[in-house]
Amino acid sequence: MAAPMPGRCSFYVEKKKRFCKMIVGNGKKFCGEHGNMEEGSSSRRIVCPLDPKHTVSEDRLDTHLKKCNARDKPKPVYYVEDINAGSADADQLQQEMQQQVVLCQTSSSSHLLMPRPQSFQQVCLSERSSSELRFLLQQLNAAVKGLRCELKLNVASHPILQEELNNPKNGDSASKHLKQQSSILGHLEALRLLAGRRCFVEFGAGRGKLSHWIHEALKTCKDLHFLLVERSSTRFKVDGRHQDGGAEFERLQVDIQHLDLSKVPLLRHNDVPLVGVGKHLCGAATDLALRCLLERSGSSKDAVPPCKRLKPSEKAAEPGPDMNPGLTADPKPASDLKPASDQSEEARGSEALAVLGLAVALCCHHRCEWRHYVGKEFFLQKGLGAAEFAAFCRMSSWATCGLRPANQDRPPPNQTNQKSDEEEHEPVEEMDADTCDGFASLEERERIGRLCKLLIDSGRLHFLQRKGFDGKLTRYVSTQVTLENILLTAVPATSSKHDS
Repeated sequence: MAAPMPGRCSFYVEKKKRFCKMIVGNGKKFCGEHGNMEEGSSSRRIVCPLDPKHTVSEDRLDTHLKKCNARDKPKPVYYVEDINAGSADADQLQQEMQQQVVLCQTSSSSHLLMPRPQSFQQVCLSERSSSELRFLLQQLNAAVKGLRCELKLNVASHPILQEELNNPKNGDSASKHLKQQSSILGHLEALRLLAGRRCFVEFGAGRGKLSHWIHEALKTCKDLHFLLVERSSTRFKVDGRHQDGGAEFERLQVDIQHLDLSKVPLLRHNDVPLVGVGKHLCGAATDLALRCLLERSGSSKDAVPPCKRLKPSEKAAEPGPDMNPGLTADPKPASDLKPASDQSEEARGSEALAVLGLAVALCCHHRCEWRHYVGKEFFLQKGLGAAEFAAFCRMSSWATCGLRPANQDRPPPNQTNQKSDEEEHEPVEEMDADTCDGFASLEERERIGRLCKLLIDSGRLHFLQRKGFDGKLTRYVSTQVTLENILLTAVPATSSKHDS
């Protein structure tokens, strides 16, 4: 066993297979966290009552509780609990829809309304019988009938990242992230969303790399703003590099579930439209972000008009094979937007925010939740409900993990204090080989997993359509870069399309 580093703690962390790297005081062998290991130590350390992840000296507990990072802090003005969480009464809506299903069984869509056995319990796939799995597969195949199952590969790029992509100092992991960021910027540019006089809202921002590259691409543009939304404290943030630049950066440490964008001071003081972006927005976070952007915040639907929608402020490109027909709309000139000076702050805060479009890289469908899901209506119209949704979410993990024995082909534990990007995502469910034998091959399970992801994402497209947006799913990078390679993009539908 190697000796501890000079001036560092002598406590051996069994889980990490190394010594603690915390700095120790003069004449000490252990850091403050492991000080109770010191011989002759009179201070007993106890678990912090606010956060069990760390300990504190018992005789200093009162002082610690006043400054502990886990203590209750005043909520910011834009914090509105569960504003984007979705309805908790979805079960009642499901019962009503199921009653409609019974009345529609003789309709032309009756092939989707298969007889349902007793409701599935939300259990692990390994606990389901083969007959249950087969019935779920029948429901899945019926539900995806008519959907476009093969998504087109459209790897875009942006020249601003070309130099960094060619940098030999970048390792394989860094290069993969740069390729994804370059493609996202390329798709934003193709949708005419990469321009000035707008605010880019990066959901699940992490270190803020995506916003960083958007800023680099738009350095010469005026009236540019960035909101970086991240619920956890993040190290090595890159948005600090731009504090002295012309663009305005603001980081919001809040869960998307509780974020009311209409109350964010930066947006109240700057009358600019929004563009939503995100790179690997895990599971339910995508649905929370869609609600945050597109649903009227803080008011009932009957009390206010529908969400205001804007067309891109620059002329759209001519339609191509990879572009939706709705992208050919004539632009709405920036001069048509009512300036902030013509409105009171209270009036601006009470109106729905204008959204130019969005581009979000999807991932971790196994972490979706029925309550937060924006495509409930889409599922219910197909005779599916919360139980089937939960099962399909679990089955979606087959698209990226297939079937592997436990602990096989996994990377060795990280020997540093830094988390890799893979470790930031919750592990997918692994399925017992005995359960899978005779049900489906590895290739078939991967196909089923992709269909589950497609069905879930199709519900999101249905939500976007109801909100007046043209949505699209695209494979924006190859599977060699990442298995989670689906990009969800949306722009407002054309007025002519609405009229028809």
